[in-house]
Amino acid sequence: MKNLMLTTLAVMTLGTAAMAETVKVGIASEPYPPFSSPDAAGNWTGWEIDMIGAVCAAAELDCVITPVAWDGIIPSLTSGQIDAIMASMSITADRMQTIDFSNKYYNTPTVVMTAKGSGILPTDEGLKGKILGVQVSTVHQDYAQTHFKDAEIKLYQTQDEANQDLVAGRIDATQADSIALDAFLKSESGGCCEIVGAVADDKDILGLGVGVGLRKGDEALKEKFNAGIAKIIADGTYEKVSAPYFASSIYGG
Repeated sequence: MKNLMLTTLAVMTLGTAAMAETVKVGIASEPYPPFSSPDAAGNWTGWEIDMIGAVCAAAELDCVITPVAWDGIIPSLTSGQIDAIMASMSITADRMQTIDFSNKYYNTPTVVMTAKGSGILPTDEGLKGKILGVQVSTVHQDYAQTHFKDAEIKLYQTQDEANQDLVAGRIDATQADSIALDAFLKSESGGCCEIVGAVADDKDILGLGVGVGLRKGDEALKEKFNAGIAKIIADGTYEKVSAPYFASSIYGG
C-alpha cells in the first residue's frame, strides 16, 4: 500500500506545474526492480520512478517518463528524443565524453552473486574458469572485462536474463548493483543464490554514483536537476520516498 501511495504521488507530481518546462525523462524499457518495473496495467513503478516524481516536483519541471531500450538510451538523449536519463546510470569518465551528469542521487556497491555454496569469490582468481554473466552496455560489462580476464564473460540484454541463467545453472555467477541483486534474492526464484561479496573498487569504471544523464551544454537543465536533488535531500523527501523500499539510505558516500 505504501508503494502504491508513493507511486500515485509520483504520477501526480509529474504534472503539478502546468507552466513548468516539459522534460522527457528516459528510463530503461527493461524491468529493473526495485528501481523501475511496469505493473500488470503497464504503469511504471519503483523507487526510481518515485524519485523522478520527487526531483521533478522540487525542480519545478513537468517530467514525462519515457521508456527507451537500455542500449539505445544515450543515443536517444544525444539525438534529442529524450531530455534526461534517470535509469540507474553511473557517472563515469567514459560516459562523460559523450554526455553530462547531474550530481549523484544514489550510490550503492557492485557485487557478485552465485549459487549458494559455490565457493566462488568476487576476484579474478575466484572467478577463474567460471562463466560470469553481466548486462551489456553497463559498467558491469566494462568492469568484468577489465578485472576478470580469466573468466568467460557472457553478455545479456537485461539483468533478469542473467539472473535466470544463474538459476538454471547456465552461468556460474553474475555481477550487478547490490540493491538490484538483493531484490532478486527476495523473489521466488532467488532462494537458489547468494551474494558472495563486493568487487574491488574502481571508480574509473564503476563511477561516482548514479546521476541524471544530460546533453552536453544543457547547463540550465543540469542546474534545475541539481537544485531538485539538493532540495529533496534537505527537506527529508528523499528519505520518505526511500523508506518503503530500503532499510537504510542508498544515497551513499
